[in-house]
Amino acid sequence: MITFSLCMIVRNEEKNLKRCLDCLKDLMDEMIIVDTGSTDSTKEIAVSYGAKVYDFKWIDDFAAARNFAFSKAGCDYIYSADADEAIDDANILEFKKLKKVLGEDTTDTPIDIVQMYYCGQTKGKEKSVYNFDKELRPKLFKRIRHFVWENPIHEQIRTEPLIYDSDIEIQHMQSESHASRDLSIFRKAIDNGYTISSKLLDFYARELYMAGTSDDLTKAREFMAAVTDSEMASVEDIRKASIILARYARLKGDIKTLLKYALKEVSSGCASEMCCELGDYYMDNDDPLEASLWYYNAAFEQKPMLDIHTGADRPLIALSKCYEKLGNKELSDNYLKMAKETKI
Repeated sequence: MITFSLCMIVRNEEKNLKRCLDCLKDLMDEMIIVDTGSTDSTKEIAVSYGAKVYDFKWIDDFAAARNFAFSKAGCDYIYSADADEAIDDANILEFKKLKKVLGEDTTDTPIDIVQMYYCGQTKGKEKSVYNFDKELRPKLFKRIRHFVWENPIHEQIRTEPLIYDSDIEIQHMQSESHASRDLSIFRKAIDNGYTISSKLLDFYARELYMAGTSDDLTKAREFMAAVTDSEMASVEDIRKASIILARYARLKGDIKTLLKYALKEVSSGCASEMCCELGDYYMDNDDPLEASLWYYNAAFEQKPMLDIHTGADRPLIALSKCYEKLGNKELSDNYLKMAKETKI
């Protein structure tokens, strides 16, 4: 019979871990839980479920911790999970069916990776910086292929094998914001000379735009400016970096820099985020009529690059406020109604 190893990295997850392990205890043949420095009862909860618990000194590198966890697994397949995930009864049943199918696989090209749907990413009190509420992610890995995690943040498996897309849905139930931790890891990686790929730049820019503080934006300014000046950066990378720099400039009241990066980004397309930044600038300066032009463009004419809300509810709410200031209650109410009906 095919066997599954659960591999997790955790730290101070006493609020989430029991719920997660309750979903997985009948699906897994062994549980490998790597603790990176918990000060609560996380390890005790893991032990109570029969898990093998290992300590790993945290070095601001998720990939290193996951690779260590994978190295301890001994079953045919490795299931990678986070403590804030949950699987309902219907999907537990589908998981059991998948396990049976994998055990019966006698082909010459066995399945190396199974992808599952990661759901609930834009819902909840503490939202993640993902723009898709449901997306396929690699979750189950054939152990003998020696898959290796890469990237210190938003870590991913290097994949070149046979991948199967399942219908299994995993609920992401994030209970707290990880923005401060994640942005700190990004900065450390950059300071240590780690090459930031376009994919990681996208994550960094999204995290900064959606959850970064003024201090986070200030600390990212030099790196983002270097991206906009690089001959190696893609147009998309330059646009994303320009959005971050324009947001920084607006919050700092640096109009010259705001204009510089707004024009740089607009010359290549004009994303909804930049329209919102310009709309916010005019609203901050008590010009709702000019602001409404940019918010309208954000909502109806342009597309977002970093935050889907800038092309939907955010500019619609802003339009409602613009027309309230302009004394047009009908339009104000209409835009507010549209914002409430927006499904993201």
